[in-house]
Amino acid sequence: MKLHKVLAMLAVLASGLFHAAGAWAYTETSGGWNLPTGATAIAQEVYDLHMMMFWVCTVIGILVFGVMIISIVKHRKSLGAKPASFHESTTVEIIWTTVPFIILIAVAIPAAGTLIRMEDTRDADLTVKVTGYQWKWEYEYLGEDVRYFSTLAAESNAARQLGSGIDVNTVENYLVDVDNPLVLPVGKKVRFLITSNDVIHAWWVSELAVKKDAIPGYINETWARIDKPGVYRGVCAELCGRDHGFMPIVVEAKSEAEYAAWLESQRGGETATVDEAAAPAPVEVAAAAETVTDAATEAPAELDKAALMAAGEKVYGANCVACHQASGQGIPPNFPSLVGSTVVQGDAAGQITQILKGKGLMPPFPQLSDADIAAVVTYTRNSWGNDSGLAQAADVAALR
Repeated sequence: MKLHKVLAMLAVLASGLFHAAGAWAYTETSGGWNLPTGATAIAQEVYDLHMMMFWVCTVIGILVFGVMIISIVKHRKSLGAKPASFHESTTVEIIWTTVPFIILIAVAIPAAGTLIRMEDTRDADLTVKVTGYQWKWEYEYLGEDVRYFSTLAAESNAARQLGSGIDVNTVENYLVDVDNPLVLPVGKKVRFLITSNDVIHAWWVSELAVKKDAIPGYINETWARIDKPGVYRGVCAELCGRDHGFMPIVVEAKSEAEYAAWLESQRGGETATVDEAAAPAPVEVAAAAETVTDAATEAPAELDKAALMAAGEKVYGANCVACHQASGQGIPPNFPSLVGSTVVQGDAAGQITQILKGKGLMPPFPQLSDADIAAVVTYTRNSWGNDSGLAQAADVAALR
């Protein structure tokens, strides 16, 4: 056998092995080589479509490159090959037009069916309104009297700060964990109404096959029915601002009984015993802050300046430092300095109202407890040379 024939055969064999090895690797989802199989039937359909397209492209690649390699080797000029003259062949034109058309139709039919099912939000068991803010998510369970915010976990937020000195490798689920996950029941069709309060965000959880833009003034719909309990993570998929990378999404799917207990706990009921860890946790602050929070749920108690300052520094670090900086200097012109600010040196009621309702680019923070807001107001009013008095939880409660 001549050398060129051996080389041609090896080339074809190598091409086949390369694609086969690639195909095998890409079917191993656990190694991060492939799309996740997902936690919903729709996600499984998306995965199956993806794999079908992968194999279609693999077969086409093998055929096309195989023919090319064989033609180049076998019909090269040194062997005296002459150019073919079928470039105006009607038969060839029909074949290379018809075959791709048939392939596209064969792929489009199942893809269209999946897309139609993805958009069918009818007959939902539960509706959750998802609102994007810079840079957090608000979840409102319509008809259930439950509403809360979900922000980057305090551990990740602290580690990401410049000069924090924290090794991010020591932070579990760094930048993909939140304080309050979205809790959903398994086996129930959940409709999501997605919008935004400021700029365009996108709510994306790949394992649920859900990705919708959150647009101010518009409401987009999508849905999911999660098949198995677990924690599923996602991110904002739209460039929504300087902290776009710090507004992850965490969905925690629970059994129906656990979900019912959690939902009751959010309403202030007494059945929150199944998984208290899933309940929205307040900002983790010093022991003094815990005292403030606990007291605020019963009868707001007045704390001294030292206790408020200690708690306020923690609240500020978890919620305010990204925009106003640890030095309080802010990032003008969008995020003004708090040093000598007329807001923090003016009437405390005005500052509390601004925190509760937001103003301009500053989002509202009603998810913070009365005690946390009182603490952070006190901290900003007595830091960086400011000296503007204290605020107590009762002052915040009166302005909600």
